[in-house]
Amino acid sequence: MSDRTKLQLLLLIAIIGVFVYLLAPILTPFAVAALLGDLGDPLVDQLEQRGFTRTTSVVLVFVAMSLALMLVLLLLVPILEAQISQLIRDLPRYIDWFRARLEPFLQQSFGIETEGLLDLSQVTGMLREHWQAAGGFAASALASVSKSGLAVVAWLLNLALIPVLTFYFLRDWDGLVARIAEVIPRTLSHTVSRLAWQSDQVLGGFLRGQLLVMASLATIYTVGLWLVGIDYALLIGMGAGLVSFIPYLGTITGLVAGVVAALVQHHDILHVVLVLIVFGIGQVAEGFFLTPKLVGDRIGLHPVVVIFAIMAGGQLFGFVGVLLGLPVAAIVMVILRHLHEQYLSSELYGLATQSASSSTDGTAVEPSPAPAEPAPPTDPDTQ
Repeated sequence: MSDRTKLQLLLLIAIIGVFVYLLAPILTPFAVAALLGDLGDPLVDQLEQRGFTRTTSVVLVFVAMSLALMLVLLLLVPILEAQISQLIRDLPRYIDWFRARLEPFLQQSFGIETEGLLDLSQVTGMLREHWQAAGGFAASALASVSKSGLAVVAWLLNLALIPVLTFYFLRDWDGLVARIAEVIPRTLSHTVSRLAWQSDQVLGGFLRGQLLVMASLATIYTVGLWLVGIDYALLIGMGAGLVSFIPYLGTITGLVAGVVAALVQHHDILHVVLVLIVFGIGQVAEGFFLTPKLVGDRIGLHPVVVIFAIMAGGQLFGFVGVLLGLPVAAIVMVILRHLHEQYLSSELYGLATQSASSSTDGTAVEPSPAPAEPAPPTDPDTQ
């Protein structure tokens, strides 16, 4: 690649970045629909291979995704809302348990003074203040919305655009990829196709695999805690499952919450042991079956990278940046791997290896050949 080509490529990337930054307020439905289209495209391709037409395959996948989302909203959201309301009502009981059981233990064992740490009147006043603030915010938001009907219309249009755009992305995904490939300079088409395919494998594998792992763990924890008899089984199980993309954090938070709920509700060690068994089963299932089968070792997106990408995208581009953070992180990681491969095959790396071998043995040693570059897939658009 010549220096002029590199400069043109950097200029194109800068233009795209400015374009995204300026149009971020209207890109949210497009970003959501593009992610949903990328997730559903493999299923559409599989149905096509079984003899269905593209349109029929898209309709089947679109209906399945819509039904799944509606079931989640209709079944889980009301239960979660009820459990959160119950937790707020039961909060004084948990505070009393903390005062009676944990405060003496902390004072005697560690010398920690907890007097006034959980003052029930302060907690109640704080909750009341936040509820009033929330009500005031809702009232002011409603007033501003009523004054600006265009804002309501724009919000509803963005929401309504997501399923429409998702359907079109699913139907025309392969065509869009082919048209983008046509405008890539021929000297770069081989490398860009390989990097694009690897980026899609990393991002698609992470999203599909990790979402399945999170849903499986949430189901295991929720059903297990429900069988144990924990009142907030769905709230604790769903929370632990959703945070499980960070190793150990979901398990630790869910385990602590489950143990506290078992002690407050049942006042015995048996239910604490049962909660430990539930989370132990979840960890065994995740370590030996879920992660190896659903995610595997081909993803390469470290949880720290995921968190940083989401936070950095949100800071720079708002909600659109949150949606685009993971795709950009996957592409950057693939490009860094490519640059590392190029360095290993460069003369600079060979000279460094030869110099290190000479300084160690006193004699010049031929550098080992660089690893062979993996062959790109025959058809990146259908992978």
